[in-house]
This record gives sequence, structure tokens and C-alpha cells, in this order.
Amino acid sequence: MNPRRPTDGPAAARVGSANAAGPAGSPWATLGLMTAATALIAATSVMAKAVGRGVGGPELHPLQISAGRFLFGAAFLSPWLALRWPGLGDLPLGRHLGRVLCGWGGGAFLFAAATRLPLGDANAISFLAPVVTMALSIPLLGERVSRGRWAAAGLSMTGALVLAAPGTSAFRPAAGLALAAALLMGAELVFIKHLAGFEPPTRILAMSNLLGLAIALPVSLPVWRGPGAGQWALLALLGGCMATAQALFVQANRRSDASWLAPVFYTASLFAAVYDRVFFGQPIRPRSAAGIALIVAGAVALTRQAGGGASAPPSRSTGVR
Repeated sequence: MNPRRPTDGPAAARVGSANAAGPAGSPWATLGLMTAATALIAATSVMAKAVGRGVGGPELHPLQISAGRFLFGAAFLSPWLALRWPGLGDLPLGRHLGRVLCGWGGGAFLFAAATRLPLGDANAISFLAPVVTMALSIPLLGERVSRGRWAAAGLSMTGALVLAAPGTSAFRPAAGLALAAALLMGAELVFIKHLAGFEPPTRILAMSNLLGLAIALPVSLPVWRGPGAGQWALLALLGGCMATAQALFVQANRRSDASWLAPVFYTASLFAAVYDRVFFGQPIRPRSAAGIALIVAGAVALTRQAGGGASAPPSRSTGVR
């Protein structure tokens, strides 16, 4: 199967298609679109960490943050979806539902990790999603995996171990939250690869936001706490950033293919680390820098070797961040 890249993410930004026809445009313009989208995706982690730590009000639960992301994301995207509504004829509801459940769960775990880990680390560990996708694609999609791709996956896994530091005094159990996010986002990408073979990207985006809202909002009610005015603003900004990132991904993916854009996308962990330093005073430690570098290098190599049937880089906007 030759997957198209619907640009969620986290968020992981998934409504475009790597194989979709569109204007080639200037490579510098494409690079700018992708960089802007990536910076916005990383910024959503900052907002999630802020409201999760009680900035501007009570500490909000990750499930409530996820509901806010969907609520405001759907609100921002509604005018665009109204103009391009794809209809519901022959809708494979079960497959869309499976995809959205995985993305919603992955996003909630990532939000939880963002409140407990340095943002660069949490984002980097979530980039293990393509490794999970690659492994699941063997039994579920019948894909073959080369030795080079297994080696790239091993490199990323080594980076995750460096960040989690199991068996040492620096061990961080919260890394398990980011790993859970990666597992669910990897499963989500398998659904996306399957759906992209016959579903229009606009309907994938619509189902992502509408089904996600229908799931996230009622599930968040038992843990709901009244956000402060500043937190409502942050949640709205989070949803707006994700919606804008999705729109930018549409244009970037129309102008180039996923393997060319992947190295830019994986700079999200670097943006997140810088944001964390600026807004929360979190230093970028040597262990974190090494782990992030290994994960990003492995993820980029995995995507570069993907060719026609490999895992595309994870994008939080098809997820539920």
C-alpha cells in the first residue's frame, strides 16, 4: 500500500497527502510552511504543560486538555469543513472510530507526559510512533521491512532508553506515558495508512475532529474542573495552533513528499526543548540532547528508507493533541 499523508499528531497536522497532486512551488516556501507547522505543533505542548500545571487556574487533567483541544480545533476548522464537506456516503465508520480512539488516547498520554517531563524529551519519545507503525504494518498490512529500517528503529529505541534511563538513579517513570503515547499514535498511523488508500483527506480530517470531540468531551466530564479565564484562552490557542498547523501541513504536503519533509517535522522536539527553556526554565541536559538526537536520527532514517510503503512521520494533527 502506498500511504498518503493525511495531515491528525499528538498531532499530530495530518490532512495533506504526500502523494497528492498539487503545485510544486518554491522549495523554500515549502520549507517555511513545514517549519511553521512544526513550531506550532511544539507550541501546543507548552500550552498543555501550562494548563496541566495550573497556570491561570486549577491543574487541568490531560483528558480535559484533550477535550479542549478538540473543542476549539473543531471550532476553528468548522468554516473550512463547511465549504469542503465531503459527505458521509459509504463512510467506514468503524475504521475511523478505531483511528480516532488511538489518536485521542495517544494525545491524552502525551499531554500527561508534557506536564511531567521536559517537553523536548516527551516529544522525542512520541516520535517512536513510526517504529510501532512499522512493526504493526507487517502482520496487519503485509508490508516487508528491510534490515536498514530495523536498524533505524533500533537507533530510535536506543534514544528512548537514554531518555528514560531505566536501571539508573535518573530513571523517569513518566517516560512510560510518552511511550504509551507513541504506541497508540503508531497504531493510529496504521489506520491512517489504510484509510488513506480510499478515503479523501478532507473526510479523514473531519472525522478526526468531530469524532474526537464526541469521544473526548464526555470522557473528560468526571475529571472536569472549571478553567480560569487564562486557561480558556490557552485552550483556545492550543486548538487554534493545531488547526493552523493542519492547514499549513495541507499546503506543505501538496508541494513535496513526506520523506523530504520528515527531517523538518522531527525538529518539533528541538522547538519544544527551546520553548521549555524559555517559558519554564527547563535546562537542556546532555542526556536529553543525546536521547533526542538518537530518536530523531532514527526516525528520519526510517522515513528516508520508507520509499513507497513505509511509515510516514507522525503528525499530531491527525491525532488528538
